[in-house]
Amino acid sequence: MSRPLRIQYPNAWYHVMNRARRGQVAFPAKEDKLAFLYLLMETADMFNLNVSAWCLMESHYHLLVQTPDANLARCMRHINGVYTQKYNFRHGCDGTLFRGRYKSILVDADNYLLELVRYIHRNPLRAGLVEKLSQYKWSSHKAYLSGSEKWDWVHKDFILEMLAESRNTQLRNYRRFVRKKDSHELCSFFEKMNLPSIMGDKSFIDWVRDTFFNGKIDHNIPQSKTLAPSIDEIKKIVCGYYQLDEQEINLSRRGVENLPRDVAMYLMRFVGGKALLCIGDSMGIRNYSSVSSAVHRIKKKLSKDIQLMLDIFINKSQTET
Repeated sequence: MSRPLRIQYPNAWYHVMNRARRGQVAFPAKEDKLAFLYLLMETADMFNLNVSAWCLMESHYHLLVQTPDANLARCMRHINGVYTQKYNFRHGCDGTLFRGRYKSILVDADNYLLELVRYIHRNPLRAGLVEKLSQYKWSSHKAYLSGSEKWDWVHKDFILEMLAESRNTQLRNYRRFVRKKDSHELCSFFEKMNLPSIMGDKSFIDWVRDTFFNGKIDHNIPQSKTLAPSIDEIKKIVCGYYQLDEQEINLSRRGVENLPRDVAMYLMRFVGGKALLCIGDSMGIRNYSSVSSAVHRIKKKLSKDIQLMLDIFINKSQTET
């Protein structure tokens, strides 16, 4: 049997799941769950993956993700491969952990995102593991209710904004929404013996078929290269703004801040949509976590430093023209 086609394009949404093979337990201990979550955070940072919901069950996991860079296959290969290595090392095993390639379902975002968040978060309830969602630690449900920085990596704002404009109303509506049972339509979808690769209404399914199976080109699907400025373009603009040459912007000294360099990396990440590894390579940084730290430093400063806000705004405007 041939493998199902993986449909990938910028900003596509997917429900992703994978199950341990032969009745194995994928997450037998707290340490295993934490290792998977750390890996998920790392992957989101490294490959520009937006993770909007997750749930770890004993034998399987569920994710709701968006791929700005059309790279789902690359992200999931990293997650499944690295977690299997960690699992085998921790438990003295070898070989594959999961049944095979992950199952991904391309999602019609306009119609199914909210329902999928609820479906994923209610997994422990359906399995009879808890009586209340708040009792289950291993899902992103708590992230939706918390304002703590530790949950900033969960791409939840876009989802909550579908429920209301103000934060308080969003939380109230979210609580009310997840208390309701999953829709009959969604439950019927996941009860199918062979899950379809697309979840959407007729117009969405027709669009996917016409775009990816009939050889037509939909010019409404943006290509990342034409949408975002290149790394070199961003470097040039930042160097021009701060009146530096490229050697200076690449300069790194322990304990000495290079603000233009950090600004450039921030723009590469959030305007250019570049992966941390690519940014690091371009700036001569071996460890992608150093790039992540610089980007988060700028992000944190933006709320307090008016001059930096102006600098970012001017540079961002120039990269988008």
